Amino acid sequence: MKEQIEKLKSEAKKFEIKTKEQLEKFRLEFLSKKGKLNDVFEDFKKVNPEEKKSLGQLVNQLKIELEEKFSRFNNELDSDKKEKNNTLDFTLPGDAMVLGSRHPLSIVQNQIISIFNRMGFIISEGPEIEDDWHNFSALNFPENHPARDMQDTFFVEKDMALRTHTSSVQVRVMQNQKPPIRTISPGRVYRNEAVSARANCFFHQLEGLYINKNVSFADLKLTLFQFVEEFFGKGTEVRFRPSYFPFTEPSAEMDIYLGTGSEEDIRLTKGTGWLEILGCGMVDENVLKNCGIDTENYSGYAFGMGIERIAMLKYGIKDLRLFFENDVRLLKQFEGVF
Repeated sequence: MKEQIEKLKSEAKKFEIKTKEQLEKFRLEFLSKKGKLNDVFEDFKKVNPEEKKSLGQLVNQLKIELEEKFSRFNNELDSDKKEKNNTLDFTLPGDAMVLGSRHPLSIVQNQIISIFNRMGFIISEGPEIEDDWHNFSALNFPENHPARDMQDTFFVEKDMALRTHTSSVQVRVMQNQKPPIRTISPGRVYRNEAVSARANCFFHQLEGLYINKNVSFADLKLTLFQFVEEFFGKGTEVRFRPSYFPFTEPSAEMDIYLGTGSEEDIRLTKGTGWLEILGCGMVDENVLKNCGIDTENYSGYAFGMGIERIAMLKYGIKDLRLFFENDVRLLKQFEGVF
């Protein structure tokens, strides 16, 4: 029996394993149910009881050695296969980096901010959930003004609502800063409006405020003409129309000429060719008084524009809803634009 075990050890030791096929042959010859190790166990059953203890240790050691050899070569062959599959060819050209893209509204907002920064305006920000005072009362909205109604405003609770304009930020600035004040307030605003190609229930605004001594409507027009010239280019056709806002007096709206060359232009401009991009005016004295500013020595102007409208004009986009659908076909057109 001992000779049989030693002979089997020697055969297993000499057995060459370099491939998966040879490994499988080793398993069949030594470790399978019909293999040589199983024959040894069968012969062990016939051994005299006195010899079983010593021979049993040799049989177990033989089994361990055979299984270890099989396991070792199995792991080595698997490792070699993985290394071959994972071999990198460093002479190949690398994969091109995929450029991300800013959202067109972010691009336009950053460009507008850059223009007004060069004019001396600083950025001011405030909360999107506002109280009645900052969103309405301080801005000269009477108690029964339609903008306070649920048809226009998303109320969170009594006297608290999602801000309907970033003018509420201007109120906070005027309350906490002494003139001269020259600031812009970009941000998202919310209004309970029907969603269409021209409007949405949430959109982005950028409002500007300038308060100093002897500020006039001519200063306001000069500032806005300068903005249009820098953003849209020289020769852009612009018009001012008289309008009404509770917080400015006199008030006006500024239009850009889009034309009526296509059905989309006609639909977007309601057949006039003009698209309103901002409202503006001289800050009402009541607003200045509400914010603790001396109206005898200071006056100011304010303006507010919709980022979506400006982006539509700049990029020729005819439907405002496209900005919020996250269609990658649209977004990919702005790769590398900052």
